[in-house]
Amino acid sequence: MIKVGDTLPAATLMEFSEVEGNGCSLGPNAVDVQKATAGKTIAVFAVPGAFTPTCSAQHVPGYVAKAAELKAAGVDEIWCLSVNDAFVMGAWARDQKTDGKVRMLADGDAAFAKATGLTLDLNGKGLGLRSNRYSMLVKDGKVVTLNVEGPGKFEVSDADTILAQAKAA
Repeated sequence: MIKVGDTLPAATLMEFSEVEGNGCSLGPNAVDVQKATAGKTIAVFAVPGAFTPTCSAQHVPGYVAKAAELKAAGVDEIWCLSVNDAFVMGAWARDQKTDGKVRMLADGDAAFAKATGLTLDLNGKGLGLRSNRYSMLVKDGKVVTLNVEGPGKFEVSDADTILAQAKAA
């Protein structure tokens, strides 16, 4: 499993943009993790699935609400990762009103989740291999803090925790 001090793995995530802007197409657009994190501070949080109860009711809304505070604490971008396709993440972004606050990034084949060792096997529940619920603060591609939730928990990967860590970093 990835740990504090490690560099994020080489992986490509996908992003669907609702509105065309800054010369980029609607998507899905590839996001090279190493290039996208270079020289930036990123608050990353991952969820088991788009439109799932805890993720939609608490996890994403918390980061949307704290986006300005996180940016004031030195965070350049906030990323939400999920093992879903880019179109689902785009629809979820629209539903959660994340535009300009949280980038909703798809890890469609769980390549990033596998490379970090942060997978969650939900095959018995009909959901397949997913990402574990966690958050991390990343500076210039390196993990500064890592908060991995226990099974069925939502206690340490919330926006308030990463905000406190960003202020202390």
